[in-house]
Amino acid sequence: METPSPSIRLWDLYFLVVAVAIATVVFLVDGYPAGTRAVAAAAIAAIAALYAAVARPLVQRDEQGSPSMAASLGFLALFAVAVVAVPLATWMMFMIIPLFFMLVPLRRAVALVFVVNLIPIAAELRYGVEGIMIDVVIAAISTASGVCIGVWITRMAAQSEQRAQLIAELEANRAEVERLSHEAGMLAERTRLAGEIHDTLAQGFTSIITLVQASDPELRDERLALAVRTARENLAESRALIAALSPAALDSATLPEAVRRHASRFTQETGVPAPVRITGDVRELPTRVEVVLLRAAQEALTNVRRHAGANEAAVLLAYTPDSVRLLVRDDGRGFDPAAADGYGLAGMRSRAEQVDGVLTVRSDPSTGTMIEMEIPA
Repeated sequence: METPSPSIRLWDLYFLVVAVAIATVVFLVDGYPAGTRAVAAAAIAAIAALYAAVARPLVQRDEQGSPSMAASLGFLALFAVAVVAVPLATWMMFMIIPLFFMLVPLRRAVALVFVVNLIPIAAELRYGVEGIMIDVVIAAISTASGVCIGVWITRMAAQSEQRAQLIAELEANRAEVERLSHEAGMLAERTRLAGEIHDTLAQGFTSIITLVQASDPELRDERLALAVRTARENLAESRALIAALSPAALDSATLPEAVRRHASRFTQETGVPAPVRITGDVRELPTRVEVVLLRAAQEALTNVRRHAGANEAAVLLAYTPDSVRLLVRDDGRGFDPAAADGYGLAGMRSRAEQVDGVLTVRSDPSTGTMIEMEIPA
């Protein structure tokens, strides 16, 4: 069972207090036959029952369909019965009018407010037209007040819904930032370890092998031969560790091949063309640089998939003598780069900085988005 919100509980209390107070006054007031007073009190009780059984669940679920309109017409009919029986029941409008704006769209609610204010006038016409102008003025004021209150209620509800959506988006963005930060931390540590192993252990074992073979090329000394075998075995283990710490996409492919493979998969999954162009002299880069570039390409295409709504994307991997440049462009919806860390830009920028690179983002609603990463290499 759905738990009622604090605002619903507050409205329940208001509805109960007003209904009990008006029903008590109507039932005890002098000047009307007991049967008539009983009819009015019964109509008020029926209004309360209709609210509890039908209207309240509809308000809580924020439904404004046919059942809500039927409930509103039910309130209108019961209100008419109560007012015709005892005109003092007119005060029930303070309960019914806000409900109209909770149950049905604004235009229908305004029409219902107009009708509900005509009912007391129609009831008074039974006793003649004398003093009817006062009733008309009161009805006009009541209608205007009811509409103003209803518009305020509608706007407050819309603002509450917008706030709820904003909170949900913020929570989703925060979760994405946490995920990207976690991934960035893991990637940074893996890359650091791979670099440390490559720069220390692997090179150390290579140096040992070179020095031993230089002193005894034939390895006639068994101890030297054992040292070389041990160094080679540990060198192989070091290289295996470096490979294990590198992205799987780079295990059996070069960086251009890995980027092409990911772009091809992106096109297959989304239907958005994403041609890849490679320029310059392709060369092997340090592992951590290739990891950063590949991750940037993957994240940029993921953003195109999730946010851009693009018809086309393109990837450029440009090798120059002093650097490598990755550029991912799309023709989709632009955004404000200064307020878009949730799109993974913070993670890409952090990775670029780890290898002395620079991330540049250009975005415009009319031209799409371009993400460029340049790394000295």
